[in-house]
Amino acid sequence: MLVRLGSVPRPAAAEYDARYLSQDERCEIARMHDSGCSMRAIARQLSRSPSTISRELARNRDPRTGHYLPHHAHTIAWHNQRRPKPSKIASNPRLRAWVRYMLKKRLSPDQIAGRLRVRFPDDESMRISHETIYQSLYVYPRGELTRELKAHLRSKRTQRKPRGQRTNKHDRIKNMVSIHDRPEEVEGRLVPGHHEGDLIKGSLASNSAVATVVERHSGFVTLAHLPEGHGAHAVATALSQQMSQLPTWFAKTLTWDRGTEMARHADFTAATGIDVYFADPYSPQQRPSNENTNGLLREYMPKGTDLSQHTHDDLTAIAEELNNRPRKRLAYLTPAEVFAKLLEEDHTNGVASAP
Repeated sequence: MLVRLGSVPRPAAAEYDARYLSQDERCEIARMHDSGCSMRAIARQLSRSPSTISRELARNRDPRTGHYLPHHAHTIAWHNQRRPKPSKIASNPRLRAWVRYMLKKRLSPDQIAGRLRVRFPDDESMRISHETIYQSLYVYPRGELTRELKAHLRSKRTQRKPRGQRTNKHDRIKNMVSIHDRPEEVEGRLVPGHHEGDLIKGSLASNSAVATVVERHSGFVTLAHLPEGHGAHAVATALSQQMSQLPTWFAKTLTWDRGTEMARHADFTAATGIDVYFADPYSPQQRPSNENTNGLLREYMPKGTDLSQHTHDDLTAIAEELNNRPRKRLAYLTPAEVFAKLLEEDHTNGVASAP
């Protein structure tokens, strides 16, 4: 079992960490408890929390007599602290079978945990947290749930994505301006000229990518060809060429994620006059128009394919097709129609204001 769990037991002679009760402390607890001292008095004497004393007396009593025996309690505590412990899935074949069954039905671990409470409302042995299921899939090298069950997870990941505190891998982008410093008018989609952008990447072998940019007001899509790879210089150059073709009133800001392909954002701003803002790490919801459009683009450029096979003309045709697709939020107008209307209004206003 130890090999399967990927760990070794704690040596019998190992010293206790100071946060754990020592054998001498347990002897003092037994003496004071037998003399009628309260738990708070015992805690003050040992400089421990009253809850620590309460848990110790509740957990480590002799199960036969119900009396607290310090040496016996110390042995029980040592065995309880040994690692690794067999997981709940490993020690409960019935629970493991149900989790396997529901994973094969493509339920998420959270749905499985909730469904078990509904299916077995009075059976505490059939309770499990979604975190325990994830650990059984990802943590143990030869865990209780077989490798092929990972394929039934919606994410299709072979390794778990870390949560919580992460190291910042984007410090190489100098002088970033946060999305929180963006003009307030960007939030409402009422003012045209504010864009969201990102890369969609091809197969690892091809190291290919396409830069995608979406205007928030109209949903107008611009695709940038990257035949020279997706390094910072190549991306800045390709985006500058594409975005410079737009009217200045339609090209005010660009919000990007924190990928290092935008490390040359200052060069892009100098060439186009478009201010670049960076979304928070791991926050695709801050670029919803671009994320939605990238999903649509995968119909034309599937994951794991060589995107370098798509020429500049191919990308122009794909963008044109998307820009002529009616959108519900535009009252079923197309992005191209909205853009044309904006161009007409700008021309009319320009003529009206001419001397």
